[in-house]
Amino acid sequence: MNFYIMTLFPDMVMQGLNTSIIGRAAEKGLLTIEAVNIRDYTINKHKKVDDYPYGGGAGMLMQAQPVYDAWRSIVDKIGTKPRTIYLTPQGPTFTQQAAKSFAKEENLIFLCGHYEGILEEIVTDYVSIGDYVLTGGELPAMVMVDAISRMVPGVLTNDESGSTESFEGDLLEYPQYSRPEEWMGKKVPPVLLSGNHKLVDEWRREQSIIRTKERRPDLFARAELTEKERKKWR
Repeated sequence: MNFYIMTLFPDMVMQGLNTSIIGRAAEKGLLTIEAVNIRDYTINKHKKVDDYPYGGGAGMLMQAQPVYDAWRSIVDKIGTKPRTIYLTPQGPTFTQQAAKSFAKEENLIFLCGHYEGILEEIVTDYVSIGDYVLTGGELPAMVMVDAISRMVPGVLTNDESGSTESFEGDLLEYPQYSRPEEWMGKKVPPVLLSGNHKLVDEWRREQSIIRTKERRPDLFARAELTEKERKKWR
C-alpha cells in the first residue's frame, strides 16, 4: 500500500511515521510513505504558497495552484487518480470501519492544508479525526496512516491483532493482564490461568461488552451482539 501525504511540513510527517510498527513495515516493503512538499510546486519565486482570503478575515489561506500541481505530480507518477483525503473538521469522523475501507486501496493521497475552498476535482473524501481544531492536517494524516496501515496484511506480527482490538464490532477491547500474577493486591482472573481457551474467549467477550456499556454507551448502542447477548445486556 502506498501513502502520499501532501504537506508543508514533510519532516514532521516522516519523523512521526518512520518509527515503531509503521516504520518496520515500510522497511519490509509492505507499504510506502512519501511526503510531498507542496512548497516545491509553487510558481512564486519566493516559494510563497499562501495568500489573503477574498472578502477579508483573519489568517491566510493556501493557494490552489501549488496544491493542484503537487497532486497532479502524484497522479502522473502512479498513472491513476486515487482517493484523495482532505483532513478537515467539516468531514465525517474517522472510525475503525473507515480505516478498513481505506485499507482496501492500493494508493491513498492525504492533503494537509488550510485552503477552505479546496479544489473539488481532486478531493474524494473529507475526513475529521474529532471535533476540535488543530494547526494543520499533518497530525490527522499521521493518525489515519497509522490506523489504516494496521489493516495491511503482514504489518502486525500477530495475525489476529487487527481483528481483536478495540472497536471491532463496535466493542472496546477486554482487560489485559501480564506478569506478575498478583500486583498491588489485584490478581489475574482465574479463568485466564485455566488453560481453557473456550472459557477464556467467553470471558473476554463478556468483559468487552461490560467495558463498552460502562465507558462508551454510544458504541454499545450499535455494537454487534448476538440475540442472547442482547437480551442479557440491553
